[in-house]
Amino acid sequence: MIILAIESSCDETSAAICVNGKIQSNVVATQLVHEQYGGVVPELASRAHQQRIVPVVEQALADAKIQKNALSAVAFTRGPGLLGALLVGASFAKALALALDIPLIEVNHMQAHVLAHFIEAPEPKFPFLCLTVSGGHTQIVLVRDHLSMEIIGQTGDDAVGEAFDKTAKLLNLPYPGGPLIDRYAQQGNPLAFKFPLVEMPGLDYSFSGIKTAILYFLRDQTKLNPAFIDENLADICASIQYTLVQILLTKLRRAARETGIREIALAGGVSANSGLRKALTEMGEKQGWNVYIPRFEYCTDNAAMIAMAAHFKYLKGDFTSQEVSPLPRMEF
Repeated sequence: MIILAIESSCDETSAAICVNGKIQSNVVATQLVHEQYGGVVPELASRAHQQRIVPVVEQALADAKIQKNALSAVAFTRGPGLLGALLVGASFAKALALALDIPLIEVNHMQAHVLAHFIEAPEPKFPFLCLTVSGGHTQIVLVRDHLSMEIIGQTGDDAVGEAFDKTAKLLNLPYPGGPLIDRYAQQGNPLAFKFPLVEMPGLDYSFSGIKTAILYFLRDQTKLNPAFIDENLADICASIQYTLVQILLTKLRRAARETGIREIALAGGVSANSGLRKALTEMGEKQGWNVYIPRFEYCTDNAAMIAMAAHFKYLKGDFTSQEVSPLPRMEF
């Protein structure tokens, strides 16, 4: 069972080969063109995918030493994501599957982030909770099986990754700002400045309030001292990161208590944040959890996680037709 998987939901063009549930190659081409605009420009993203998808796929096949005619199926990200970007991956996958007369497998991008935990050992045991955090999503997912998942908590407004990037803009940090906040935070005092912990009902999140609080805080402080941000950058970043991580983990701890589940996983692009990884590991030790965090390369958008999701769908015979189209707001 040899699957070629394609990921093109945002600004990473990626292809991977999975053979009998084992990842043999995972090639990712990152788009740097967006840095000068301070965020992903959808039209530029789709053009870059068009330029890179063929070389990326060819590299993935070469790295795995697989010929196209040996493929058993082609998988692709159907959504959620940017429409133009998704169209490139979906069109390529459909054309290749049609040309080779092999099955086509659609994959939900967010479910694939959860299934990245099955790329390498150790694997979480069912049922487990997965905190899935990215630029567009913040979710607590109850995972009963490889293909049986339920969102039990999510953000009602902004995702935590967006909160990181937008506060980085307020600090005059270049895009993408989230990793830079993480880097500066490692040199600062997380308790230097206090920001409000927004409380939402149940297991849901909200990050719009914390962004507003940071905006007003920086505005007031720079009025008093125009050099405030430059003089206190590390402490500001550490305090912001600490607050966002506490918001995330407070709800995760509540979810674990309410469900009685002690298998806890972390997924999504923001799971690469060192402060979040460290805090979750420490909380896991205190709570008696078994904590699972993927390697960095499987946290951000990549085709290996799409391939892993496709592997389990192939086993169930869950294929899609050539009439399929991308769903930018694809439901979980």
